[in-house]
Amino acid sequence: MIDWLIFIPACFALNLAFGPNNLLSMTHGAKKGVVFAGQAAVGRLIVFVPMIVLSALGLGLVLTASATVFNVVKVVGAIYLIWLGISLWRSAKALDPRAIDGRVTTLRRAFAAEALVAMSNPKAILIFAAFFPQFVAVEAYWQSYALLGAAFLAMEAVAILAYAGLGRVASTFASGRLPMLQRISGGMMCLFGALLLVSPTPTRS
Repeated sequence: MIDWLIFIPACFALNLAFGPNNLLSMTHGAKKGVVFAGQAAVGRLIVFVPMIVLSALGLGLVLTASATVFNVVKVVGAIYLIWLGISLWRSAKALDPRAIDGRVTTLRRAFAAEALVAMSNPKAILIFAAFFPQFVAVEAYWQSYALLGAAFLAMEAVAILAYAGLGRVASTFASGRLPMLQRISGGMMCLFGALLLVSPTPTRS
């Protein structure tokens, strides 16, 4: 039996943790609104679904155990985050509320950004490969894994809307300071990229 009283608050705390994907939702919310940010973040949720399935199949353990595979994913994700951060910083000069990476922000680009960042998210790998198994009911393995995955995605959606709303509120009360907010976002993206480059390979221990 799944211990929901422990899983839900612990997992939701992980969902709400400040990271590159949540920063993207906050930035999208500030520039294009909560609905746009929510639609873009579907890219993140779609990526998480196969990651949950692979973890259930045991491949999450393989990924956490393989330094080579993890490091390739990590480097690609870090380079993308740094590139996105630099683009955000440089585009702040344009003062165009539609721009997030030096070009007009379209739903397609925002969707792709969410998906690409999610793919290289070591936090997600650890959650699915190391956190979920602690709550799986052995007697109903697949059913419990599916329920845990569904609960995680639901709470992730709530976190997405919370960060998007935060970004929207910030832009409303500081509309004249959007360039500064964009530079801060860009700097944070570069920082996340740098931290990702030096992060250790996750393990189940």
